[in-house]
Amino acid sequence: MPLEVKWPFPPAPSLPWNLASRLVMGLVGSYSCFWTRYMNKLNIHNKEVLYELIDKREPGTPLLTVSNHQSCMDDPHLWGILKFRHVWNVQKLRWTPTASDICFTQELHSRFFSLGRCVPVCRGDGVYQKGMDYILEKLNHGDWVHVFPEGKVNMTQEFMRFKWGVGRLLAECRLHPIILPLWHVGMNDVLPNEPPYRPRTGQKITVLIGKPFSVQPLLERLRAENKSAVEMRKALTDFIQEEIQTLKEQAERLHQTFKLQS
Repeated sequence: MPLEVKWPFPPAPSLPWNLASRLVMGLVGSYSCFWTRYMNKLNIHNKEVLYELIDKREPGTPLLTVSNHQSCMDDPHLWGILKFRHVWNVQKLRWTPTASDICFTQELHSRFFSLGRCVPVCRGDGVYQKGMDYILEKLNHGDWVHVFPEGKVNMTQEFMRFKWGVGRLLAECRLHPIILPLWHVGMNDVLPNEPPYRPRTGQKITVLIGKPFSVQPLLERLRAENKSAVEMRKALTDFIQEEIQTLKEQAERLHQTFKLQS
């Protein structure tokens, strides 16, 4: 499915572009902090791990965060877990692949989402497409990238095999990304996946941040075994899925305890 609008990112962003991006990211991030923290009730576990990686990781070291996908507004609501100092520092904020058929169907929408560091990815076009190339470029630059490897909102919350795009990013990144898994529960109560699709207040949200890890040992073994590109993508994707799935049960247990609290 081809992109319905022109490619939204300039080859060399101008000062007005950068200022507009900072404004969009700051305002949307501030809304997320306000809505998630103050209009709802947020319980974050191990938040210092994420803050440390945003603030203090070595320059040129990419950060890849991965999480489950409960609601069509997981991004930006999920980033209500950040501090206000983060959401106004655009250079430290995430890039994320975004469904082109939802967010990039009109030029005005395209401009808004691209200023918000959302990169159009066309469903059905596979792992080799312009949007994924652009995301890979950002990792190679040492930036933060967040992906929802399920590839779409998981409305049933049942097991869904991850898309191989995350495997391609890890297999082809020239650097060694730090990978940080997150699991969140309750976002689909804040914005239900059914009409009237309006954000709710007074809901409880739990976010569990896992331990950072690297796939470098696995990647080196796969290369030593002369695995094909397809085999490497699958192995890396499966490894990421296994790591993030270990958070699911713990996060759901923490959320149930949180809901029982007054």
